[in-house]
Amino acid sequence: MAAVPPPTRAVIPVAALDELLAALRSDGYRVVGPTIRQGAIVHDDIASAADLPVGWTEHQDGGTYRLVRRDDGAVFGFATGPHSWKQFLHPPRVLEWRARRDGGGFTVDVPVEDPPPLAFFGARSCDLRAIAVQDRVLAGGDYPDAGYAGRRAGALVVAVNCGTPGGTCFCVSMGTGPRASAGFDLSLTELLDADRHEFLVEVGTERGADLLERLVSRPAEPGDLVAAERVVADAAGAMGRSMPDAGEVPVLLHRNLEHARWDDVAERCLSCGNCTMVCPTCFCTSPEDVTDLTGDTSERWRRWESCFTLDFSYVHGGSVRPDTRSQYRQWMTHKLSTWWDQFGESGCVGCGRCITWCPVGIDLTEEVAAIRADPPDGRAG
Repeated sequence: MAAVPPPTRAVIPVAALDELLAALRSDGYRVVGPTIRQGAIVHDDIASAADLPVGWTEHQDGGTYRLVRRDDGAVFGFATGPHSWKQFLHPPRVLEWRARRDGGGFTVDVPVEDPPPLAFFGARSCDLRAIAVQDRVLAGGDYPDAGYAGRRAGALVVAVNCGTPGGTCFCVSMGTGPRASAGFDLSLTELLDADRHEFLVEVGTERGADLLERLVSRPAEPGDLVAAERVVADAAGAMGRSMPDAGEVPVLLHRNLEHARWDDVAERCLSCGNCTMVCPTCFCTSPEDVTDLTGDTSERWRRWESCFTLDFSYVHGGSVRPDTRSQYRQWMTHKLSTWWDQFGESGCVGCGRCITWCPVGIDLTEEVAAIRADPPDGRAG
């Protein structure tokens, strides 16, 4: 008799999260997920459900982030912290080669990565869309990044449908959330009220189906599906920010490259590059060559770079973008406008991190709205 396939939707108790984490570790995965470090919810290695930020949420606004205690035991009752999954697939610093003096010559070693496969536990829809963006840039095309492609190929994703958006979130207006629609092996929706604490589980792949078979579960009933849809609908109606229609913004910015608003934002921007560091889709890097004090060893590292630095746009004779006005305009117009020309989609997923973690609270949704409200040519689109 053929085996009965597992249901595509099931319900697990909150205690089954430990079973799921144990199953992932037993399969050889390095499990990373949300946990609390230094006053923020960050992504790091987790061993059990006790490492998750149970009962915590965040207050987020422009330039503002702080943890706040909830009045319940929600496991995923928060939005996004400063980290995205980018740091694991596209690390901030990677050794590309090492050369050593060898008699009258030298030898070059190229490191070969063989890390355990990654399991992302608790990924939100906006971040899944950001991973898809980086997949296209770094793993697709004629010249894929072998390191990224290798890390990505083995990664398993347990997504969580968002029930608590942050004050700077705007995924709904970007069409990237709050419900995860693709890019996961399993997705969870937390069902928490006075009478129960469970998770609706949706299977996305055969790997996910195998994991679900190993957990204590029951078939999902119509009431469970209705409750899960309500969680997502409530989150969609509680966004802290919004962006105009995605098709309007590229044209708007293209027509307003000399708008006075760029001078206004330049007076506030510190050119610190925080927005590029926390952005889950920014992918720019720069080579860094270092030697030891003896001169016998030299290394080349690849590190994250920001378009807000003078060196980023340096060509012979000087920097192409020498001031804050041109740097911020480059970042925002690339993210929201010319990214469409390169990749056929927006470079923004509406996670709001760039707003929250900007030291002076610059808000790209506010900047777009200001230009839209007062276009010099009298046309808003």
